[in-house]
Amino acid sequence: MSNPTAAMIVIGEEILSGRTRDANMHYLAGELTRHGIELREARVIGDERGAIVAAVNALREAHDHVFTSGGIGPTHDDITAEAVATAFSLPIAVRDDARALLAAHYAKTGAELNEARLRMARIPEGAVLIENPISAAPGFSLENVHVMAGVPNIFQAMLASLLPRLTGGSPILSQSLRIDRGEGEIAGPLSVLAADYPDLSIGSYPFVRNGAFGADIVIRGTDAGRLDAAMVRLSKLFAPDQA
Repeated sequence: MSNPTAAMIVIGEEILSGRTRDANMHYLAGELTRHGIELREARVIGDERGAIVAAVNALREAHDHVFTSGGIGPTHDDITAEAVATAFSLPIAVRDDARALLAAHYAKTGAELNEARLRMARIPEGAVLIENPISAAPGFSLENVHVMAGVPNIFQAMLASLLPRLTGGSPILSQSLRIDRGEGEIAGPLSVLAADYPDLSIGSYPFVRNGAFGADIVIRGTDAGRLDAAMVRLSKLFAPDQA
């Protein structure tokens, strides 16, 4: 049985403008790999309701899980929760359990739970909260869509809260080999190897170092025995005495 698949939607004008460098996709990919969920697609979109709705609806039909980051804060441009509610044709309102989490947090810090901060308690009907142990404002899951914050340390904490309740598959293993030959020389034998191991992902990542061409060949899969066998063949194909 194949592993579950996932997609990610990174939301925020600051990412598209280059003002902020996204770290959440890289982190999510690593955590999902360990959990046996394959990240197959990622999109970066701005704070635009129609674009978020369209992306959520397209990706939740195509994949087992959709993860979003960004747009659930207290400001006017934080529209992700509303857009996700729209995608599911569900009402959204301040929910008592989310309000209680924020009230306890701000009482502890001495800050006021004002109208702006209360926006972070708006949750679509029927959603399950995702715990946020850092700033209390929760994310939420609605069917297979998981909505989380964009701030990297909060995103990571939310993901740690969420992953244990998601069914994963076999951890995805990987091995790599550096080959100091250009891709044009290794492409033919590499294609034969990929055809003989269709259950594995074999990628070639070229580089130029000190003026010399080469490639890092990365083989990924869930079966350790098949992975080892493919790596042995790869090593023999491009052993130094075969150059």
